[in-house]
Order: sequence, then structure tokens, then C-alpha cells
Amino acid sequence: MKKIYVLDTNVLLQDPRAIYQFKENDVVIPAVVLEEIDSKKRYMDEIGRNARETARILDSLRAVGKLHEGVPLDSGGSVRVELNHKSYQYLKDMFIEVTNDNRILAVAHNLHTQQLEEKTGKSVIIVSKDGLVRVKADALGLHAEDFLNDRVTEFDNMYRGKRHIAVSKDLIDTFYAENALPLEQLEEKGMYPHEFVVLRDSAGGSSSALCKVNTAATQLVPFTNEHEHAWGIKPRNVEQKMALELLLRNDIPLVTLTGKAGTGKTLLTLACGLMLTEDYGNYNKLLVARPVVPMGKDIGYLPGEKDEKLRPWMQPIFDNLEYLFNAKKPGELDQILAGMGSIEVEALTYIRGRSIPDQFIIIDEAQNLTKHEVKTILTRVGEGSKIVLMGDPKQIDHPYLDELNNGLAYVVEVFKDQSISGHVKLEKGERSGLAQLAADLL
Repeated sequence: MKKIYVLDTNVLLQDPRAIYQFKENDVVIPAVVLEEIDSKKRYMDEIGRNARETARILDSLRAVGKLHEGVPLDSGGSVRVELNHKSYQYLKDMFIEVTNDNRILAVAHNLHTQQLEEKTGKSVIIVSKDGLVRVKADALGLHAEDFLNDRVTEFDNMYRGKRHIAVSKDLIDTFYAENALPLEQLEEKGMYPHEFVVLRDSAGGSSSALCKVNTAATQLVPFTNEHEHAWGIKPRNVEQKMALELLLRNDIPLVTLTGKAGTGKTLLTLACGLMLTEDYGNYNKLLVARPVVPMGKDIGYLPGEKDEKLRPWMQPIFDNLEYLFNAKKPGELDQILAGMGSIEVEALTYIRGRSIPDQFIIIDEAQNLTKHEVKTILTRVGEGSKIVLMGDPKQIDHPYLDELNNGLAYVVEVFKDQSISGHVKLEKGERSGLAQLAADLL
């Protein structure tokens, strides 16, 4: 039985191609949604881009038929712009103010009533990423759903970059004897290049082995971790050792790190970047960037030149650099950075159109990036560069992103089976006992 899906504005602003994701069902776009999209199309950020893309898609459908009558889609369904706000009277008794959200609810309620009168049996469903809209719909007796098609995985299935496997003691002994263990000897399936593995004795013995999947994803090899520290920073737990291994490998140009606040993502990555750039000379420059949330938002409201405007947004980066350079006096860090000339701290607002070769690139707070934005960034990476994306998917400030549809999660899932990338999730906080307790309890 076909269903009727009524789309909220935020669905199209998140994914302009959302109308193609409902298979053989009918999609209804209320006229007020077009008004809201029209008001966003002048924005120069991701929301504005999606608004313009939505307008182009709907305009192209006009060549197929009249949108107010319904245009068939290749999936077997149809898309229709609903112009008939027949009555708002029913909702006035519950929601006095005539807001855009309430007008969308009115369209859905009128369609629901119409389907009951005509006895067609089609259920009407509101699709919205706004929780309050879904709550209101439920109060009206309407079915409401979140738009989940943009999520890259199920909630508990995010790739962690590491796993624990219980095996027999004989397999652990074989691994130590031969410095390798073919994956075909393990019952575990679906292992990826550069994934870290902890082998434990299934019989409960003390035997264990820390290893990693080789680049070809054919066998486990020893995890030697040649470097004990980077720029004076020593890893404090096994996950930080895993991250250090990925960050210092020249044959892994893409590294993703996730973890709660205080797990050491930024500090460890900056230390590795400084070591590879300043000590080893593997890269010409260390470029550190983070999104001005949301990415592309004008920062002209802050006083001063560009560097002064950026300082409040980039202060977390400077805090870590002050620690690494042991800069304690006011202005000392600025003098150090000016003298070195090989460290650039930038906002992602200015990365579009650039080509960045032979640089160690760090993108902090990448969980606030959309899929399109992260694609824009990765396609800027030039020959000989290494890029590190890091962030905490649980701390998202973007209005249309969540833990499973943000750009960082997207890259982790899409690149997990690629030999040029590596990922690890840091879980143990090392900032302080208070920070770890706050991350766990709050």
C-alpha cells in the first residue's frame, strides 16, 4: 500500500535529493516549505547551497509535468507541491500561532482527513528532522518520522578501527613465532586495512598479542610502534599508541580520529604534525583548520583583521600549541609562529578553491561538517599531503547534523576498507580526572 510522505523544510535543506528516497510512495511538499527554501537560497553556506540545489531539482521536474498535480518519479512514486491549505481551523484550537511548522502540520492533517474520507487507505507521514514537529504531529494523531536515509550506519555499528578477538593460545603462539597470522585462520570476518587487533586467549589465560591488519587486509602483522613519542608527547594508553602509529605513517595519507573531549586527539595530532614537518621535513607546512560553526558563516562581525577575527574560533588550537612550545608569556607563541613560518592556522571558510600539496593538514571539529563540505575539503588535498580529520560525533553544533550523518562519520565509514586510510576511536580521557568524569557523567 502506497504512503504519502509530507516533507519538512529541514529535510530538503539537509539532503536536496531526499524526494528520490521514498521508493514507490508519494511525496508532498507544502507550499510553505518552498517559501522557507526561497528565504535560504541567498545564504553562502551549506544551507544556502542545498536550498539552491533543491530549487534546481524542482525546476527540472517542471519539464516532466505540473508539480501541483504531481510529477511521476523513476522509483514509481510521485512528488507534488501542495498549494491547498484548505483549513487551519482544526489546528487553531491547539496551536494558536500560525507558524510555518504549524502550516506544514495543517497540510498533513488535511491530507490525513481527506484519505479517511475517500477511504483510499493511504497513510500520511510527516518527515522532519525537528523533534518538536514530530511531537506536535503525534499530539494530532499523525504519524511522524525522522529522515534517516542520510545516516551512514546503524547506531551501534560505527567503525572503531580496533577490535578484541578471542582465539586459542596456539594461534597467539603462531603469531609470535611467525610474526604474521593469515586472516583466514580467524573466525572474525570483515576486517579492514590498518585495523588494530588485540588477540586474547579464549581459555582465559594471560596470553595476548597487539597487532594490526596489513595494507592488503590479508594477515595480521606485529604492531611495533617505532616511535615512543612525538614532539615530547608520549602516548598514555594503547589507543593513543594506535593513533600515533597512523599519524606517523607516510603511506597513510588519510587518518580519522574520533573520541570524547580530553582523549588527546588534537594534542597528539599537532605533535605528530610538528615532528613530521619541523624535525623530519616530510612536509613543507603544517596547516591547521577548523570550521567556523556553521562552516562558511561570515565572521565579519568580529573586530580587527582576519587573524584577529579568527583568534576566538581557533583558540583551542593555540592552547595546544602553547603547551607544545612551552610558551607561557603573553605574545610568545605568536613570535614563535611568526619566526617559524611553516605553521598556518586557518578557518575552513577559506579552503574552497585551494590546492594543498606537500602539507600536513589537520581538520579539527570535523563532526560539524556535512558530507558535501568534507568532500570539498578532501578534494583540496594535493600530491604529497597528509590529512587528519578528527572530532567528537557526540558534540555537534550544526542544526541539521547528528552522530550518524555528519561528514566525519561519513568519511570513517566510506574509507574504512581503503588501503590509504586509517581510523581509531579514542575512548580513555587523559586531560584530567575531572574532564574524564565530566565526559562520562554529563
